[in-house]
Amino acid sequence: MDNKENLISIKEVPGGPYIIKGEFKITTKDGLETILQGTNALCRCGHSKNKPFCDGTHGKIHFEKEE
Repeated sequence: MDNKENLISIKEVPGGPYIIKGEFKITTKDGLETILQGTNALCRCGHSKNKPFCDGTHGKIHFEKEE
């Protein structure tokens, strides 16, 4: 990519979600496609009630990514 403005930024938050900045398409397990933009948080702990998005449950269950 020549234009850095089109790059998507993905940051892994220790003990938390992936933070994604930029415009991207996400496809759910049911095949529903959605275009998102701005800043979004995706669940890594597997316990969100709003999957694939983070709902903060990682803090309640003291999620830590296994090494």
